[in-house]
Amino acid sequence: MVTIEGTIEEIIFSNEDNGYTVCEIKNDKEVITAVGYMPFVNVGETLKVSGKWVTHPDYGEQLKVELYEKLLPQTTEAIEKYLASGLIKGVGPATAKKIVKKFGDEALHIISHHPQRLSEIKGINMEKALKIGQAFEEQRGLRDVVLFLQEYGISPTYSAKIYKAFGPDTIEEIRTNPYRLSDEIFGISFKTADGIAKSLGIDPYSKYRISSGIKYVLSQAASGGHTFIEEEVLKDYTSKLLNINIESIEDALISLVLNKSVYVERNDGISRIYLSAFYNAELGVCKKLVELSRIRFNGNLGDFEERIKSVQKKEGIILADKQKEAILEAMINGVLVITGGPGTGKTTIIKSIISLLRSEGYEFALAAPTGRAAKRMSDATGYEAKTIHRLLEIGYTANEDELVFMRTEENPIEADVVIIDEMSMVDIILMNHLLKAIACGTRLILVGDVDQLPSVGAGNVLMDIIRSEMIKTVKLSEIFRQAEESMIVVNAHRINRGESPVLNDRDKDFFFVTRNSQGDISRAVVDLCIRRIPDTYGYDPMKQIQVLTPMRKGTVGVGNLNIELQKVLNPEDKQKKQKTFRDYVFREGDRVMQIKNNYNLKWEKINDPNQEGTGVFNGDMGVIVEIDDDEQKIKVCFDDERLVGYDFTILDELEPAYAITIHKSQGSEFPVVILPIFPGPSVLMTRNLLYTAITRARELVILVGNRDFLVEMIMNDRETKRNSDLAEKLKKCIIGTGW
Repeated sequence: MVTIEGTIEEIIFSNEDNGYTVCEIKNDKEVITAVGYMPFVNVGETLKVSGKWVTHPDYGEQLKVELYEKLLPQTTEAIEKYLASGLIKGVGPATAKKIVKKFGDEALHIISHHPQRLSEIKGINMEKALKIGQAFEEQRGLRDVVLFLQEYGISPTYSAKIYKAFGPDTIEEIRTNPYRLSDEIFGISFKTADGIAKSLGIDPYSKYRISSGIKYVLSQAASGGHTFIEEEVLKDYTSKLLNINIESIEDALISLVLNKSVYVERNDGISRIYLSAFYNAELGVCKKLVELSRIRFNGNLGDFEERIKSVQKKEGIILADKQKEAILEAMINGVLVITGGPGTGKTTIIKSIISLLRSEGYEFALAAPTGRAAKRMSDATGYEAKTIHRLLEIGYTANEDELVFMRTEENPIEADVVIIDEMSMVDIILMNHLLKAIACGTRLILVGDVDQLPSVGAGNVLMDIIRSEMIKTVKLSEIFRQAEESMIVVNAHRINRGESPVLNDRDKDFFFVTRNSQGDISRAVVDLCIRRIPDTYGYDPMKQIQVLTPMRKGTVGVGNLNIELQKVLNPEDKQKKQKTFRDYVFREGDRVMQIKNNYNLKWEKINDPNQEGTGVFNGDMGVIVEIDDDEQKIKVCFDDERLVGYDFTILDELEPAYAITIHKSQGSEFPVVILPIFPGPSVLMTRNLLYTAITRARELVILVGNRDFLVEMIMNDRETKRNSDLAEKLKKCIIGTGW
């Protein structure tokens, strides 16, 4: 085995997921090419590499690295190159030059042991000096964690995330209980943790393993929308997952029940197993809805017709009988559900309710699940609407170690009337938090389209409330004359009824472009975005055109379409910085989407840095405005002008958004929607998926694909059943059969 020490001159190739690297290393005598798994190495670092010489047919002699070790550089030239590499947050080439000029070959010793002395350098204050020292020390600990986890197939990116969560004792924590990785780290699967446990010699019947396996099966079910699993199904899945007998699972399940991690509910002799958070949420939602709905308002309704006439005159509208009914019910009921498809007048009803009740001095709070939906609500009503998370005011606990909603039973929302739009998107956990913060005596009005896709999170809240028939509901079906002029609205309703849409009417807003192969569909989508739609209608492809697709993989899936669209909409440019992560190159100017709730991310308004807060949520969309290699951050400006800095270690929370899945589009509205139509799994390619996609468009819809597959989707009225018990709980509670 050959051992060589030298400084990295150039990184030729680096796979950030697995750490495989090709680099040039310069020692005293020559420059050699080294290849192998060397995660988190950077230009300017000094390495000690050991391996064997191999000859590549195209690239010649290379050292195939089997072992490597990072060494601290010794010469001032090497130290400066090391510091300038971007390895240490807050230190770029200019700062590196200043540090080495000031401290010479003692620079690294100063950073490690006396970082406060860096503040002697002009441009570095004490806060930045200490941060540089901390980042330098973290790199040492991180290196050990990366090397430890590398042999288990965990990428350097995830290693950094794990180190950030567990701290200096990361390796010891993992050795003790590797299942913490899947329990606590977003993106680490149970199977990965189980593989580590196996290699560490942890007993297959370990309580950690079985308990984690049960919770994994329940959390996977929650990811599919289920709040519970029947006990026998849970045992069967867990037994197969862990390859152990069911008796051992029963013992672990009892322990989880005793420590309140899971809850068992018996119904007609069948045991339903919940993760406790979902059981408590379902129960809490039921009890609060019942409490709020029992209140009836007996205001002066004798002059209702006169007041309605006044609203119609003020708003310049004529209300239909069903709309008047909805407004009247809002005057009377503690809780009201208003549901209907596009063009059925939901927004007109909301505006009329606000107008009537505000004239009597009532205070309102308007909210929707996402930022885009909240903005739509604001634009439509003329009143401020917030995201539900903002309405509930996310903040830190007194000791600042945990984020919580500040609006609770003890500190409720200050409003007489709360109106929530896009209710189909609200899952059971968020609904529970919302209801906790609504004081008894506050009117609650829930508005949504029950035919849309259900929430991404667990539960089927809007559908269950309506299905229970225990909460007053007004269903709208009439399409109003103005809406009838839009083929988007007409076709949405036709599709919802199982009828074929009207296509390619001249001067209308709904078109079908026939393409048969997925390659042709992909090329047509790109051409529509960059040429045909902008040239014909004048839409801006970066701001007004959104590609929606049913699937993530394949030629017309999200992954490939984003790569193809980025090539033409935001091509590589020397003036734009970029950052490679997994299979995508994030670039300044890219459209991106947040794909999970992150309550810890801090934001500030881009035009008002004094306006700040925390929390970025699943479905929020924005544009990359800056990539900072020194700080190792990507800055994103979201549509509501929040500016957020993403550490490189959490880039798995961002995805490119030139094309997004239909599920991720819920609650959003775009001027133009392009939708590929192609064959796929029948469980996915359903009527309500198509309906949801079409109703995301405001001005123009273009379908691209084969009409036969369009017909198949319309005929596929398959409804994926979700295990949720809210409807039954509401019936039991209100009818009075008890719990």
